[in-house]
Amino acid sequence: MQDLKVTLVQSMLHWEDAAANRAMFGQKLAALKGTTDLIVLPEMFTTGFSMRSTDLAETIEGATVQWMREQAAATNAALYGSAIITANGKYFNRGLFVRPDGQVTVYDKRHLFRFANENEHYAPGAERVVVEWRGWRILLQVCFDLRFPVFARNQDDYDAILYVANWPEARRYAWSQLLIARAIENQCYVVGANRVGMDGKGMHYTGDSVVIDPRGAVIGSVEPSQEGAATVALDYASLEDFREKFPVAKDADEFSLGL
Repeated sequence: MQDLKVTLVQSMLHWEDAAANRAMFGQKLAALKGTTDLIVLPEMFTTGFSMRSTDLAETIEGATVQWMREQAAATNAALYGSAIITANGKYFNRGLFVRPDGQVTVYDKRHLFRFANENEHYAPGAERVVVEWRGWRILLQVCFDLRFPVFARNQDDYDAILYVANWPEARRYAWSQLLIARAIENQCYVVGANRVGMDGKGMHYTGDSVVIDPRGAVIGSVEPSQEGAATVALDYASLEDFREKFPVAKDADEFSLGL
């Protein structure tokens, strides 16, 4: 199995301005052409963490998904980030995993952040989603999902987790510690991509975007409170060797998510 090069893109966001955000990220991604396998953008990367779902939502065939298809093709890398998407009369904080051939896999955020009334403006997801990309099995997650380890529990069905977030400075310690916990308990790589700057509600974000290995060590990061990108190679041979030598999963409790 080949290593997987993953690039975190940590950025400020233009508040509720999808066109401006697409243009901004387009400039950032232009430098990544041919250098990586997977590019990870923040949660709601076209709007910031807005509750104006009815005003800002796009369809799966809208401008943002089309832009992601174009960027994936241009960089020859898959893209993952979330955006406000409407379908069947509902609104979702939808994770979008887009491959260079244009194929789109969606994951609707399961755990909605009721402290910001997200549950009043969006519908929760009903499915746990694992995608395969260049031989790797990847669990898709969004922000607040990070606090729910049962939902992310590795059932020998993935090698890495992607968390995209608008996780504020006030709770940055929880962000950093929980990402490490998910990596250790699931013996997997964890990728956490967060935004920086101030949003339209006055919330401040320091980013703290990282890549963590299965032992819980940070192997890549972007400088806190700064815009930037970091590319890290995930080593499959090392992952497989660690799981074989320290087979924690063999003693795991059986359970069903009951979704």
